[in-house]
Formats: sequence, C-alpha cells, structure tokens
Amino acid sequence: MKWPTELLLIRHAESAYNDLKKKKDADADYRRFRELFETDRRNAEVLPLAQMLRERHALGCSDRDTPLTARGEAQARMTGRRMREAGVHCPEVIFVSPYLRTVETLRFLKEEWPELGSAREYREERIREKDHGLALLYNDWRIYHVMQPEQGELNDLLGGYDYRFLNGENIPDVRQRNLSWIATLTREFAGKRVMAITHHLTILATRANFERLSPEQFLHLDMHEKPVNCGVTRYVGEALQGNRGRLVLREYNVKHCED
Repeated sequence: MKWPTELLLIRHAESAYNDLKKKKDADADYRRFRELFETDRRNAEVLPLAQMLRERHALGCSDRDTPLTARGEAQARMTGRRMREAGVHCPEVIFVSPYLRTVETLRFLKEEWPELGSAREYREERIREKDHGLALLYNDWRIYHVMQPEQGELNDLLGGYDYRFLNGENIPDVRQRNLSWIATLTREFAGKRVMAITHHLTILATRANFERLSPEQFLHLDMHEKPVNCGVTRYVGEALQGNRGRLVLREYNVKHCED
C-alpha cells in the first residue's frame, strides 16, 4: 500500500486570535459594524466604525507568531492525556506547522503524552495556515474590505473560494501545496502512522483533496463543520481499496478536551 497506515490531523488549540474573535463578537460596536456590513455597506457609519475597531482590536503580532492562550494550553494538555489514556496508537512520524500556536500545541500534547517524543518530527511549511497577506494588518477581513474597498469588490465578484488576499493566498493555493505534502506522504511514509499538527484550512484542504470536494462542498464544510480547536480527524489506510490502497476517513473533528 502506498499510503500511511493512519493519518491523524489535529488543529491547534485556542490561540490569541481565536480569543480576539470572541472579544469582537461581544463588542456592541463590532456587532453594529457586522450588521451594517451585511445590510448597508455604504452607510456613513461603516468606515468610522471600521477604523475605530481596527485600533481597538489590534492583535499586536504576526500570524506566524500568534501564541496559544492559557485555555489553549489546557486544551492541548487534556487532548494529549485523553488520547494517551484511550490507547490511541502513538504516531511514528509527526509533521507540525512552523507557526507558534501549532508548535506550542505539540509541546503541550507531548507533556501529557510523552511517547510522542519518540516520533520523527518535521517542521512543515506546506501545512501552515493560509496566508492572509495585507489583511493581517487589519485582523478582520470585513474591516479590511471596508478600508480597502477595491479588495471588497473583488471578493464580492470572485467569492470566498477564489478570492486571494493581496500578497496572500486563496483556497486553491492552499489545496495545491497540500497536494504536494500528500505526495510526500505516499512517497516517503507509506506504511507509517503519521500525525500532523496544523490549521483548520489545511484540514479542510486535506479532506477536499482526498474526497475530491467541489468549491461549494468545501465552503459548506467551512461554514457548517469547521474544525474546532484541538479537534482530531483520523484517516485509516485500507489496502484493499483502489489499485494501491487508500486513506479512508474514520473520524472527523473529534474533541478530547472540554470547552
């Protein structure tokens, strides 16, 4: 069989950006901005609100350097402990996105599941988060599109699947580099148990490439079944399927930690 015997995909634990999104959702000014953005983007209130909210909710670090929260640390520890206690087979190979939140997630997983330390470990750029380019300066794509109206118009024209952030990536770009990583799995890690600590769009891209999902199916998953923090997706190699076996989805987005 050309595939790994098992592939575990784990989304990073709660990050400072995830926490920022919750704070924005609790902000009455942001809720007003969202309402106007959806119903009347030309309203005179919209641009001043966007400018104020950009300053109020600045993250203060790059996407690559965004850390876990204290809650995220607890999530990662609990996930490692419960997976170990459940008798999950320890991977032989671990890929980890080089972003700080994924590296920290793996570190805290290891503290409760020390057997992970015996696996070969690789920092893998191809499973990093989608590059949001210029939008990273705004920490919110809606604020970005109000303050950069031509980009908002382009997004409206192309749609969320094909739109590429200025100096960044779109979803097809993520799927293409994900395909390159999948090729490495088949070429170098056939017959191995593999784990990847990664990001929500990488997990969706892996599903989309394995299952040949359409853009509409991808966006439906992203809207209605988005991978959760520390959610575990599990593929198992089936030697009798296809010409040389295939990876079959057994679990998707399973949580081993509490909210």
